[in-house]
Amino acid sequence: MLEKRIEQDLKTALLAGDRLKIDTLRSIKSALLYYKVEKGKRDSGLNHEEEIAVIAKESKKRSESADLYIKGGNQEKAATELAEKKIIDQYLPEQLSEDELLEIILATIKDLRVDDQSAMGKVIAAVKQKTGGAANGGLIARLVKENLK
Repeated sequence: MLEKRIEQDLKTALLAGDRLKIDTLRSIKSALLYYKVEKGKRDSGLNHEEEIAVIAKESKKRSESADLYIKGGNQEKAATELAEKKIIDQYLPEQLSEDELLEIILATIKDLRVDDQSAMGKVIAAVKQKTGGAANGGLIARLVKENLK
């Protein structure tokens, strides 16, 4: 499970004195623990999909923060956020290319036999389930919207 891998990587970072990695991994551990407590799964633990969802959310937060820092003219903090995002992304599945994702979306639309925007949520949910965290939710939504009438 990812949580054990993160724990082991944290120990390695502590021994190496890698401050950025230590802080980033601790924040991921904290986010996972918070989610477990929130869902009442502290004892049973999270399944793989839940771990991926929490880690993906942390990655997205870093990306959004970096964008805001760039707009605010603080390149140093933006660089730190992007460095943290790079560490976090190591724990996520490899992301699908836009072409690969489009192929899955078109197949899903065909399988569900839908063709209008009213079914957008249904298509997005099905695509997210098929991709299992290997695609950005915003990109999925944009491509689904472009391909439904």
